[in-house]
Amino acid sequence: MMEGVPVNETVRLYVPGAREPRVAAIGGGHGLSTMLRGLKKYTKNITAIVTVADDGGGSGMLREDLGMLPPGDIRNCILALANMEPTMEQLLNYRFREGSLAGQSFGNLFLAAMNGISATFDEAVYKMGQVLAITGQVLPVTTQDVRLEAEFLNGSRCLGESKIFQAKKANNSRIKQVRLVPELPQALPESLEAIARADLIVMGPGSLYTSIIPNFLVDGVAKAVAESHALKILIMNIMTQDGETEGCTGADHVRALLEHSAPGIVDVCIANCAKIPEETLIPYREEGVEPLRLAREEIEAMGIQVREYELAAGRRYIRHDPEALASAIMEVYRQMRR
Repeated sequence: MMEGVPVNETVRLYVPGAREPRVAAIGGGHGLSTMLRGLKKYTKNITAIVTVADDGGGSGMLREDLGMLPPGDIRNCILALANMEPTMEQLLNYRFREGSLAGQSFGNLFLAAMNGISATFDEAVYKMGQVLAITGQVLPVTTQDVRLEAEFLNGSRCLGESKIFQAKKANNSRIKQVRLVPELPQALPESLEAIARADLIVMGPGSLYTSIIPNFLVDGVAKAVAESHALKILIMNIMTQDGETEGCTGADHVRALLEHSAPGIVDVCIANCAKIPEETLIPYREEGVEPLRLAREEIEAMGIQVREYELAAGRRYIRHDPEALASAIMEVYRQMRR
């Protein structure tokens, strides 16, 4: 252990003479939390802005039972930014195996209890962050009760984020667009302020239609990002996603994001170029999932730069390596901010 550094505090990778950048990270799901684990080593000025459209699993149960906003994505981001002992992390990630709580995360229940003693959901999120001594802050993009609706190319529609996967499979049709119900909910003012203050805005990685785009359907978010003078980076997914983006290229991802938001919200895309072993791809191919084909020239034709790094990690489940991803983000930031 380094002398003077507490055991539960992340050792940061400081750049001599450089101010730690203010980062606004927009998204949801496991992709955003993975990125945050790496980024907190470079700066303590992080604001995670997180979607609240989830209505499935343990989050959906608490949403229906308690009338609260879904805690799951926010919980993951809080834990990613937390500085705590391993036992506490294990406890908060614990999922009950039996009884009426089977499948429920203790971290979700922790946030639900905090919500019960707080005046608002965003206050509960803030208090949980304080208790866990997180680096930076986590904010819901809105505190309004919203649902996600998908419209497919064949004209059919599906209401509910958790139902989109099965509806897409049943329709055998690509997603045309998604919308929030009700439309244009009011953004949490602190989320817009974090975007306005940011030196660096990072979007993704994560589910395109259910984790990233929903944030830009909240009133004012797309406009705030477009008007920001920050460097704006989109993290491309490593794989296509079963039930969401099968057959889509990286350029398709960018077009969909721009169509749901506003011009000028992406300056550069960061993508994986590490080769994935064929044996790792076998179960993915059985589900119709493949490594994302970038279509680099199409992205660059939109006026967006592309940078490629070796980012893939994992054997059974292919994920971004948090340290490699954070290093790539900071390298691009330093190069393009000179």
